[in-house]
Amino acid sequence: MVMSPFFVALLLLLIYLFNCIRIVNEYERLVVFRWGRLLANPKGPGLVLLLFPIDRAVKISLRIVTLDVPPQDIITKDNVSVKVNAVVYFRVMEPNKAVTEVEDYLFATSQIAQTTLRSVVGQMLLDELLAEREKINNQLQEIIDKATDPWGIKVSNVEVKHVDLPQEMQRAMAKQAEAERERRAKIIAAEGEYQAAEKLTAAAEIISRQPIGLQMRYLQTLVQMSTEKTSTIVFPLPIELLKGFVDSKK
Repeated sequence: MVMSPFFVALLLLLIYLFNCIRIVNEYERLVVFRWGRLLANPKGPGLVLLLFPIDRAVKISLRIVTLDVPPQDIITKDNVSVKVNAVVYFRVMEPNKAVTEVEDYLFATSQIAQTTLRSVVGQMLLDELLAEREKINNQLQEIIDKATDPWGIKVSNVEVKHVDLPQEMQRAMAKQAEAERERRAKIIAAEGEYQAAEKLTAAAEIISRQPIGLQMRYLQTLVQMSTEKTSTIVFPLPIELLKGFVDSKK
């Protein structure tokens, strides 16, 4: 069976159209090169018609990319060796620059994130690294975003995930934390004793102005002792009760 020229031409046209048609999702763009020259605007989303074979298209995703920065061996400003890893959130804002300005924007962003992490952490003390995490994140985000801006990439957030300390440093920090807790406990106990002494002094001053108050306190103590099941009860004799005898003798 011999196919007609019309059928052959139609088949070739369908094959050509199949190679020319591209379906671009909402979160994607096509960067098109025609005869090797970059077209002004990216194509998409939707159905895109290319001129095969003179057009070459590179598909770029506009979604936020989560980039995991592997652990980096870093020596802090106070000569402590730590391992720090982080995560970088970024997205492509200008697809044309992401294709023409850098060969592989994912690999390049990963490398700049690693070098920036080592540089920033290496300039900080260990206490700053552990206590000022938000400050470090903001500084990393600002530096990486500035470096990747010529590539059409926007870094939205950088988070330090984990700081791995040597075992010796962990034990030293645990001892330091325990000593700090003991110091606070002693300070609180001393403050309690000081406040109790102040209250006792104030009570003594009141009783010295009103001697009858001491006798009332004495009677209250006798009542409390009478409620306890004890075999022996000692009755303290207030000096005020002997004052009359002393005065009469004098």
